[in-house]
Amino acid sequence: MNLDPVTLRYAGALYSLAQKRAALTEVSRDVERIGQELAAPAVRKIVLNPRGEATRKRAALAPVLADAHQLTQNFVNLLLDKRREDVLRSLREAFRRRALDERGAVEGVVESARPLSDREMSSIASTLGARLARELILVNKIVPGLVGGARVIAANRMIDYSVQGRIEALRRKLMDVRLPSATGR
Repeated sequence: MNLDPVTLRYAGALYSLAQKRAALTEVSRDVERIGQELAAPAVRKIVLNPRGEATRKRAALAPVLADAHQLTQNFVNLLLDKRREDVLRSLREAFRRRALDERGAVEGVVESARPLSDREMSSIASTLGARLARELILVNKIVPGLVGGARVIAANRMIDYSVQGRIEALRRKLMDVRLPSATGR
């Protein structure tokens, strides 16, 4: 998911402040709950409406903010006062990404033709994690068209060890080879 720079900046500021005030666990929980609340179409329609009134938006978020940490409450109120409600749309993902960055971790996907075992997934994660110099958190996605092998997409890179990928690489190589002309020259 592509996150806009404004959301990343606000999420980073909230994360840093929560970390300084030793409230990271509580604020993380609050951000998750806000994300869950905004998953409901009725709430999302009210909160993310650019023409909506701030009082209606606050009322829609009141149930989730009632027992939230003071830092989270202040953050959401600041967003509403500055008319930056749109930051709430991707706040959960941006906050999670910042937490992973702090740990030196990155998420990725392993595409394979069949489900991979936990042992295979951890082997791939440790091998490629060392290559990327980061902790790798992987999920398995089944793509029957790969026939065999696997394709890993993580940290804006794709490492393709699939049969389909190897055939495509061979095809490109063959297309680049110059063939002798029919006239013998």
